[in-house]
Amino acid sequence: METILIVDDEKNYLVVLEALLSSEGYEIMTADNGRNALHCIRNADLDLVITDVKMPGMSGMELLAECGKTKPDLPVIIMTAYGTIEMAVEAMKRNAYDYITKPFQNEQLKLTIRKALERHRLVRENRRLSEALSDRFRYGNIIGKSKPMRKIYDMIEKVAQSKASVLITGPSGTGKELIAQAIHYGSERNKGPFISMNCGALTETLLESELFGHERGAFTGAISMKKGRFELADSGTLFLDEVGDMPPSLQVKLLRVLQEMTFERVGGTKTIQVNVRVLSASNRNIKEDVRAGTFREDLYYRLNVIHLEVPPLRDRADDIPLLVKTFIDKYADEADRKKFELTPEAWKLLYQYAWPGNVRELENAIERALVLSSGGVITPEDLPEEIGAAESHFDMDHFLPPNMPLQEALSQIEENMIRRALRQCNNVQAHAARMLGITKSLMQHKLKKYQIVI
Repeated sequence: METILIVDDEKNYLVVLEALLSSEGYEIMTADNGRNALHCIRNADLDLVITDVKMPGMSGMELLAECGKTKPDLPVIIMTAYGTIEMAVEAMKRNAYDYITKPFQNEQLKLTIRKALERHRLVRENRRLSEALSDRFRYGNIIGKSKPMRKIYDMIEKVAQSKASVLITGPSGTGKELIAQAIHYGSERNKGPFISMNCGALTETLLESELFGHERGAFTGAISMKKGRFELADSGTLFLDEVGDMPPSLQVKLLRVLQEMTFERVGGTKTIQVNVRVLSASNRNIKEDVRAGTFREDLYYRLNVIHLEVPPLRDRADDIPLLVKTFIDKYADEADRKKFELTPEAWKLLYQYAWPGNVRELENAIERALVLSSGGVITPEDLPEEIGAAESHFDMDHFLPPNMPLQEALSQIEENMIRRALRQCNNVQAHAARMLGITKSLMQHKLKKYQIVI
């Protein structure tokens, strides 16, 4: 639902225009002077401004200039009973969308408004698509070629084409939001907005307002109407991060929105209908929360139509070289440094460390190392102390679940050893086979068995 601000010091015009445009399905805000209008422009989510020229205090032309500074993409239609060619030319020079004179024909005004709103939608859509392309989503920011990540890519391609809700789980720092973005930009909704919301970062009251919006005066500090994330995500995707931290009272409201795609803003009575696909994520075991009674079972099943679990970095060590290269390229450019290499000792530490902070921790470690290193070489001394102090022995309890069958555990250890040998030998099979003490033919058999692609 588009929101239009009407500005005129003649209250009769405000009443008439509000009634006319409300009947067309627009949400209308009014202001009887330029100062109040400027306050609305700065604080409310508007799609169009229609302003009179002759007003006491701030004129419509001055309001147009201030609007251009505050929200340059917001279209403004100038109207006046004292129309002259000179004034029309001046308004267009100041980037007014159009200029109409009083009295005007209702149908002509409606047509002008429709064209202005369509242009506004196109401008926002073009900007959104440009930002999406420049950020290189569609897997562009998801890094990894390991077997677990290839499974993730396959899942993204499948679920992107569906309309189902997706619950993405995994430890913090594994890139759950990047996966949600990839699903959105790979779907038919990719021309719509991708709106993100962290459900664990706000108080219950603020979270409700952020999700569903609020009306002016709904609570202390609500100085103007504000659209919520659901409304902003209309025709697109809403990503609810850390959804497991949502308070029980809001879980009920979220369930209703998912079922009916309707809601009311906080302090409002008007029912708003949206078309939104909801993707959610959590680093918690929400199924355990359901058993404990802290998370609604019906909401869990509504969110978890498709479950996508992101593995921790320790379970996909094959991705470490590619990740390290990516982070070196990213931060070396910022430091104006051409090339960096890691010593064998530094590589060994990166492989044996458990990475409790996952990809985010690795990125921070490489950024730090680039700052501290000298001569283009990263040594163990350049890495954080906790990485250098990591125990080098194999921690069976950490890497293998206690209930894993023996044959499965042995296969996992064998696969990891083969992958490690290939990394150390630059993917030369013959060298890796000699390192492991096996024949080249047996190595080729093991590569097929574990689907290792070189």
